[in-house]
Order: sequence, then structure tokens, then C-alpha cells
Amino acid sequence: MDPLAGMDDSTTDDDNASQTTEDDPQVPDNHPPVPQPPQPVPQPVPEALPPATSGRERPNYELRHTLRGHTQSISAVKFSPDGTLLASCDNLVKIWSPFTGDLIRNLSGHTKGLSDIAWSTDGVYLASASDDTYQGLTTKHLKGHSSFVFCVNYNTASNLLVSGGCDGDVRIWNVARGKCMKTLHAHLDYVTAVHFNRDATLIVSCALDGLIQHVQFSPNSKYILSTAHDSAIRLWDYHTSRCLKTYTGHRNEKFCIAACFSVTGGKWIVSGSEDQKVYIWDLQSREVVQILEGHEGIVVAVATHPQQNMIASGSIEPDLTVRIWSDRGSTC
Repeated sequence: MDPLAGMDDSTTDDDNASQTTEDDPQVPDNHPPVPQPPQPVPQPVPEALPPATSGRERPNYELRHTLRGHTQSISAVKFSPDGTLLASCDNLVKIWSPFTGDLIRNLSGHTKGLSDIAWSTDGVYLASASDDTYQGLTTKHLKGHSSFVFCVNYNTASNLLVSGGCDGDVRIWNVARGKCMKTLHAHLDYVTAVHFNRDATLIVSCALDGLIQHVQFSPNSKYILSTAHDSAIRLWDYHTSRCLKTYTGHRNEKFCIAACFSVTGGKWIVSGSEDQKVYIWDLQSREVVQILEGHEGIVVAVATHPQQNMIASGSIEPDLTVRIWSDRGSTC
């Protein structure tokens, strides 16, 4: 099942976007969608959220576990593809049970701090990107970047890795051979995110040579989600370069903060924030439907569980915790 099937883009946030066309995905509402004028940027969302106006239920995430043990700022949190493990990283990788909160093991080997981690599709391998210029696997060191490696991701088949470095290059690697297949001189500054689409025919990347700081394809690979230092998250139709949705209310002006999709229950957008909170938006209506509080540092990393209504979040100093949040309606 396509987790974003029927996504409504009848309202766009691109001032130059055309009106809805017959090619645009639609939600089968009881009445035809009415084209909307460009939306002004909303003011920050108040602490007490008003009742939902979209007719959809709000999520009810609550803190389940607080994971302590990191000694430096956490840069990434990632659930394994089967959801049984959670990886987080600072100067090493920690593997946790998201259900019990127990630390399972530490993975060390890098000589400097880590910026990103990625699981292979079978959950057997974990790739890590480090300031020591190595892109590490548990069985291989992939060396080629001339400066810090900032981001890494597998393709769905897990036979390829893509990495981005502070040298502005995007590199594509053959996992089995541990060799760089191609170097794309794509950017003029730190490459902050790289991501394959579902069939590995496309790679999306972004860097500090532009306003956008994090990008990823949607689960169906039809859209791209981006975050930027104007405190806005945007959903794009990359075929037409149209901005379909803009999500605001959080704060993001300085740090590289990732956002992600949640499709296990409702269809949400989840992001950290520089006000030490986690924000959840309704993907369709763009409403902030829940704010998760508890961190005592800027939340730069979030991940959503592949099967359960569960969110992991990680923060920088002085907090240095990973927090696991579960929806009250979840059966896990």
C-alpha cells in the first residue's frame, strides 16, 4: 500500500504555482477541492493547541524511555528496518532496544565525531559518516572524501551507498567492493543530506551553499521533504518544482535539523526544533497536532518507527539524551 496515496496538493505554497491540474494527486473528499490563495507564514504555535479543524484525530504521543549514556552532542537517531533496534551516534554508535530502553552495545572505531548513520535494508549492516573522513561499515572502511563526511544513506537494495562530505562532493559507493563508483562535484559547501529514491534512479542532496539543510524522498518517492533555516519545512513535487505544503511553528535558524514522515498511524511530519521540542504536523492540513516536551537541549535528530506509532528524538548538549515516545493508542 502506498503510504502517501491520495495526498492532496490542491493548495500549494508556491506563489508562482499553477492551480490544480488533472495530474495532481487528490484526496477523495465529499466535495471538490477549492483552490486556495497563497498562505501567509503563520505565527509560532501557542503552547495550548486549539481543537483540530481538519476533522482528523490528533496523535497522543507520550514519553516512554529516556536513554542516557552519550557524552557528546547526538547527531542522528535511526530505527532498524524491522524496528527491533535503534541506533544513535555522537563520537561512537550506540545500539538500543526501543522497547525496553536498554543499551545493547557500543560500536567504536572512528577517531573523530560522527555526523550520520544508516541501516542496510536487512538490518545487518550499519554505515556511519565521520569527521575522520571515513565512511565506515562494520566490515569496511570507505575512504575517498578529502574532508569530513557529513551524511550517508543506503539504497533499497543496499548494494549502494551515497555519501556527502564537507568537500562539496557526493560519492556513490559499491558496498560489496568498498570502492567509490562515481564522484559528483555537486556543491560548493558542506553536503548536509543525501538520499536515494525507491529504485535508486535518483539521488537528492543539499548543502550549506543554499538555504535548504536537509532533504529526503517521501516513502513513495513522489515528493521531497526539505528543512531550511527560515524555520519552515516544505513538501515539494520535484517533477514540477512546486512547493505543495509548508509546515511552520517550530524554530530552526542555526542548526541542521532533520524532519521525517510518519505513516504508521496518521500521516504526520515530525521534526526537532531549536526550542528543545519535537513538533508533529498533519501532513495534509499543515496543522501542528502535537508538541513533545522534555528535552533540555536543541533537538536535532528524529526518527519514526517503521511499524509502530513510535518516535525517537535526540538532542545536543547539555541534554545528551535519546527519548522514545509512543502513541497512547499504540499496541506496542
